[in-house]
Amino acid sequence: MTDTEPRVLVLGLGNPYLTDDGVGVRVAEAVAAMLPPGAAVETREVSVGGLTLMENMVGWPRVILVDALQTGEEPPGTVRRMTLDELRSISPTQHSASPHDATLPTALAMADRMGLDVPDELVIFAIEVENVMEFGEEPTPEVAEAIPGVIEAVLDQLRSWGAVPTAAG
Repeated sequence: MTDTEPRVLVLGLGNPYLTDDGVGVRVAEAVAAMLPPGAAVETREVSVGGLTLMENMVGWPRVILVDALQTGEEPPGTVRRMTLDELRSISPTQHSASPHDATLPTALAMADRMGLDVPDELVIFAIEVENVMEFGEEPTPEVAEAIPGVIEAVLDQLRSWGAVPTAAG
């Protein structure tokens, strides 16, 4: 990868052993498997929030975050594409906040004030989930049905940033 190539980090958040909580991890794994050789993209699966999540983003100009969201306001499987500002105004995604840590918006603002190289662009794909408490390696049916669409949305975002070639290219 050269300095002129786009650099994008795709972070799939969650615990793949807690039913729907692992939706972000599943999306990141699938995206990684579909990336062409030489793509200017790195994928990671993490189950952290707040300050540690922010640390994973330092040094990356563009980040795509995929996580579970449990508001009860939308049916399970509903996908929201959000910015950091939008994340501030709704219930946090499963891993972007913790009662024992800073929220992701707070952590990124603190990092910026400290002069750390935080992303210029952050896109969040949040999937409304149903079950994040029971052990199980398979998501609920509605969440499982949403996963292919989220994978395609992430790939479309990567294409729009020039991190992977377009289908015609």
